[in-house]
Amino acid sequence: MALMPRLRQLLRRQRSSSRVGARRPTDTRRRGDTVHEDSLRAMLHDDPNDERAFTALADLVRRHAVESTNPDDPLTAAAEESQRETSADLAVWSLAEELAGHPKAWRPLVELGRLSIADDPEGALRRFATAAERDETGEALAQGIEALRDAGRPVDGLGLGIGHWRVREQRAEVGRQLVLAALESDRVFEAKQHLEALDSHPDTVAVARLRPELVAAVEAAETAGSPT
Repeated sequence: MALMPRLRQLLRRQRSSSRVGARRPTDTRRRGDTVHEDSLRAMLHDDPNDERAFTALADLVRRHAVESTNPDDPLTAAAEESQRETSADLAVWSLAEELAGHPKAWRPLVELGRLSIADDPEGALRRFATAAERDETGEALAQGIEALRDAGRPVDGLGLGIGHWRVREQRAEVGRQLVLAALESDRVFEAKQHLEALDSHPDTVAVARLRPELVAAVEAAETAGSPT
């Protein structure tokens, strides 16, 4: 079963009142997992961007989704492996969609963007942009640019970053992602501009830590582009 058609169904369904923090009832989960899940959901109800809680709960719902399939028949092992992966992605999608209803949630939106980027890049960009707008620190923006780079869409990452980065207010990692996205887009001059912009960043320690890698990357790109 393809992932994205199921994801589209989730996107098109009408949302009811928020269920953030609500545990889905099931008869198959062990009591220890149920208590753990309730605890994680309570933490995410208070802070939907809690990285440890979100990662732990996503791992938990992935495992539950995988365990709900039947892997015992070796004749259908390959198909069942694909089904398990799809079920796990759908479980995380459903979780992230619930948590994204929180007005301050950005981490679930980044996860939704990652899950949808291959089949729905425009939707992914909207989710990354909304996440960036909800997060003042720039972490969501940096993660969105990185996800687009990883998906082979550095130009989209550049557009996202240029539209949202506030160099004096957000973490220097955004600048690093912009430099790398520009280089991967064969825009060396633009990469140098973003590198220079980092000089005005107030966190001089962070910039000093990032500069050697970025300077070397820019120089390597310039050398590669020079005529021999």
